[in-house]
Amino acid sequence: MKLTPRAFFIFILTLLFQFALHSSVHAADSESGEEKKPGPYEGLKWRNIGPAFMSGRIADIDWDPTDNSVWYVGVGSGGVWKTINAGVTWTPIFDKQTAYSIGNVTVDPSNPHRIWVGTGEDVGGRHVGFGDGIYRSDDAGKTWVKKGLEESQHISTILVHPNDSNTVWVAVQGPLWTKGGQRGFFMTTDGGETWEKTLGGGEWTGVSDIKVDPRNPDVLYAATWQHHRTVAAYMGGGPESGIHKSTDGGRTWTELKTGLPEGNKGKIGLAISAQNPDVLYAAIELNRREGGVWRSDNRGGSWVKGADAVGGGTGPHYYQEIFASPHQFDRLYLVGPTVQKSEDGGKTFSPMEHPNQHGDMHAIVFHPTDPDYIMMGTDGGVYESFDLGATWRYMENLPVTQYYKLALDDAEPFYNIYGGTQDNNTQGGPSRTDNVHGIRTADWQVVLGGDGHQPATEPGNPDILYAQWQRGNLTRVDLKTGESVYIKPQPAAGDPPERYNWDSPILVSPHNPTTLFFGSQRVWRSEDRGDSWTAISPDLTRNEDRMLMPLMDQTWGWDAPWDMYAMSDYNTITSLAESPIAEGLLYAGTDDGLIQISQDGGNRWRQIEVGSLPGVPKTAFVNDIRADLHDADTVYVALDNHKYGDFKPYLLVSRNRGKSWKSITEGIPERHLVWRVVQDHEKPGLLFAGTEFGVFLTLNGGESWAKFSAGMPTISIRDIQIQRRENDLVAASFGRGFFVLDDYSALRELADDTLEQEAVLFPTREADWYFERGVLGATRRGSQGDQLYVADNPPFGAVLTYHLSEGFPTAEKQRQEAEKIAIKENKEISFPGWETVEAERRETPPALMLVIKDSAGAVIRRLDAPTKKGFHRVAWDLRHPYSGAIETPPNWQGLPPSGLMAIPGEYSAELVLTKDGASRVLSDPVSFTVKRLYQPSLEGAPLEDVNAFWQELAQVSGQISAASYALEDAAEDIETLGKMLSASPSAPGTMEVTLHSLRQEVHALEEALSGNESKGSIGAYDEHRVTSWLWHAYGGVSESTYGPTPAHRQSLDNAKAEFEPIRVRLNAILGEELPALRESLIELGAPWGRGQRIPAS
Repeated sequence: MKLTPRAFFIFILTLLFQFALHSSVHAADSESGEEKKPGPYEGLKWRNIGPAFMSGRIADIDWDPTDNSVWYVGVGSGGVWKTINAGVTWTPIFDKQTAYSIGNVTVDPSNPHRIWVGTGEDVGGRHVGFGDGIYRSDDAGKTWVKKGLEESQHISTILVHPNDSNTVWVAVQGPLWTKGGQRGFFMTTDGGETWEKTLGGGEWTGVSDIKVDPRNPDVLYAATWQHHRTVAAYMGGGPESGIHKSTDGGRTWTELKTGLPEGNKGKIGLAISAQNPDVLYAAIELNRREGGVWRSDNRGGSWVKGADAVGGGTGPHYYQEIFASPHQFDRLYLVGPTVQKSEDGGKTFSPMEHPNQHGDMHAIVFHPTDPDYIMMGTDGGVYESFDLGATWRYMENLPVTQYYKLALDDAEPFYNIYGGTQDNNTQGGPSRTDNVHGIRTADWQVVLGGDGHQPATEPGNPDILYAQWQRGNLTRVDLKTGESVYIKPQPAAGDPPERYNWDSPILVSPHNPTTLFFGSQRVWRSEDRGDSWTAISPDLTRNEDRMLMPLMDQTWGWDAPWDMYAMSDYNTITSLAESPIAEGLLYAGTDDGLIQISQDGGNRWRQIEVGSLPGVPKTAFVNDIRADLHDADTVYVALDNHKYGDFKPYLLVSRNRGKSWKSITEGIPERHLVWRVVQDHEKPGLLFAGTEFGVFLTLNGGESWAKFSAGMPTISIRDIQIQRRENDLVAASFGRGFFVLDDYSALRELADDTLEQEAVLFPTREADWYFERGVLGATRRGSQGDQLYVADNPPFGAVLTYHLSEGFPTAEKQRQEAEKIAIKENKEISFPGWETVEAERRETPPALMLVIKDSAGAVIRRLDAPTKKGFHRVAWDLRHPYSGAIETPPNWQGLPPSGLMAIPGEYSAELVLTKDGASRVLSDPVSFTVKRLYQPSLEGAPLEDVNAFWQELAQVSGQISAASYALEDAAEDIETLGKMLSASPSAPGTMEVTLHSLRQEVHALEEALSGNESKGSIGAYDEHRVTSWLWHAYGGVSESTYGPTPAHRQSLDNAKAEFEPIRVRLNAILGEELPALRESLIELGAPWGRGQRIPAS
């Protein structure tokens, strides 16, 4: 391979710049592809940080029948994901739809491009989301259309006729929390345009499962399921649950009874043998979490009971799916906290050991041709085995963890985020890192086991964390040692049982970081970090007997499908707050519709019925109480009535300590129940709300709200907090991990007319100055493969936020937008005229730039900035512009070359528009500080000296870069002149000698600059040349603040000294000798060539 001087120089720069991984401009403006009009805050995008190391609950999995590397995964609370490479990478394909909770995903067996999704998770759990119908995609998940069943809320099974894609059968469980809605067996014969319900009992009974006879699609089996959950209790079955058979493609049904249990039945899972479809299996829940497996060998005509196996753990409602192996007759898998396996058709079961696999299995997939392959979807993600479960491979790149609550510490230099999860422990990890990769799985840790719930941190002491597992099992964790102390408050002898919510509230007093409050049915206080506790209230709930409360419009006796094993205690405190202004002003909210207020530290309490609040039902659950940060008399409360089938948002404020209340939900849509609210610590009217479908903000104390979820999928936000030092907003989603909005402080600057101004450049926070590490190597994933999960850091450097009221479109764009409006208004449009069209063609588009200046006012950098209407963010990477030739290509990672770092100090930025050749400043400049993040281990040269060397180095390297390109251009010019000479009407002579001499001199200059090309082509030894000295100097200081060593100084001096005669001679060639040759060729009558003037006639 011939290595030219320019190529050699590029090779050097590629290696030198290998750690400069980030472009100088980071713009959050990628096109979403959505048709809907973007909101006013679309440019302020959230950053998803995962994690993926414990994934989340999987509801269903289906494979493309024509390609076993294409999988679709329905996440119980996180949308639908697709892989086209057997799990190496995943893409979410359902994020823009109006539901996130998934019950079923099905690939059409005769058309793999057609995908059906049933929304609303197919379990009866206390924490499930709800769906809004059935969706269809005809392009393998690229686009979706809702096809009805909007009132179903929970869909468990979709089957497509094996020979007719337009015939689809759906098992609809129906609403969990209330009667009615759409529930039962539904079918369509026109691809979802119309639906017919052909099976279903009363208003509490839906269908949990469907199976089709593979020999005859007219033969179907369906399981009905009667059930009801309330905030207090759960009844998992009833007399209307059963198994039914159709022999006419689902149009009519007959209940199967012979050999099956009578009376109440709960959730039923069905399976059919692939080897002998006459054989059916049914896993049936009975009273009080008991059950068994029944088998029929005559197409359901009669049944024989097998083992007393049932999906236990959380409860049969959470599992009960039973799967028959397509490769081995009578081999069954019954899912549960551990999969139970039978080799004898269900007579006996044994648990499958899974020491390295998450429990709580829900979905199983078999390989069509490999009998040893099995895939499982669990509460902790997707696993696959190639040896029937002896060993498992975990898909460690699906970031679908469900977080209930979060806490933020104040660790330096970067704060940590802790979250309690559904069935995946309490986890903690950094909000960002200092490396080029971002946030990796290795950066996260489990800090406490079990289901995680509300954590808390101690201000000023990031080594102390409070975490808990379900029902108030509170623990204090020493993060320095890893030790934990169990500190759950205990009742005194003779006290009634303590009742703790599934997600018990903990509060660190804003007045004393070692004082804690904790809630059961009473409020507890500790003044010694939980070492001892005092109850400071009586029972603040209604203290009811939930066994006597109605379920399905009736009360039930003991012999019924009761199941309260894995649900919250009832009549419990769910939220606590203390005014940060008035110590001892306490608030408590309960799950049974009460708000309690104490103004004396808990000695006396004043009760408020939530039903007395304007527009609030008496049954509403208190999700969150927040004492105002600026006014002792103001308090906010978020309530939730979805466990009574009411999904409305309830958010209210009191400005007199609860004596009167006002609803503040204007702008929050229906179905957006409110989980949490948080207030800015500087601007009283700035609040954020986490809702069932994203984040909303208000700038006026709740008078009006706007969607604030740019960069988020459709997902439930269960908690939202502010890290005050960084002005970061952090949201915990229930199925898609954590989201961070970095430095939202620009929102504090918004007044009524701010967004109407032509352009506004907002103040920004300090920028951390350091060199990003490459702990895995230079690239984002190092050499770890594409499956390595990494989440984004915020853009490196100083992030500048600005807003454009209208933007600066081109004339062509303005005309096109005006024509679109005219067409929508049914107005005619006409040809604009040739002058207009030509002017549009010639127009230079308006250009916007951020101009960075140092403290002396000298321009450091110009950054291109988007010109579209709305908010934008652009990051300066704290580097000077690249000093080399403009022709320098991107490096081996595809990134443009970058300059050396600017040093810490004071800087400013201003927004400048250039239009039609004229420039003007659009807004006042903003100042910001670049501060050093770390102090090095070894003291080097003063930064001023380091900077001086960097600038000298940049100048020299720029000269050498220019020379390398100029030499190659000179060589090309000489070749061009030779061709011109050959085509001229002149006799050979001195001109050929001159060109030959010049050609050899250019080769000599190339060797002096970059070495002997022949030696370089095979890696032979060569003496040091200019680029060799430059390599040593540049490589020694470009990624370090230590400063130049004497050796680096000497190398740069050597490079300068060796380069100077090259520069002088090259300039003479370029400026004198080549132009003179061109003139001589004109005189000889040579044809025109590159660089030649046009001769006169």
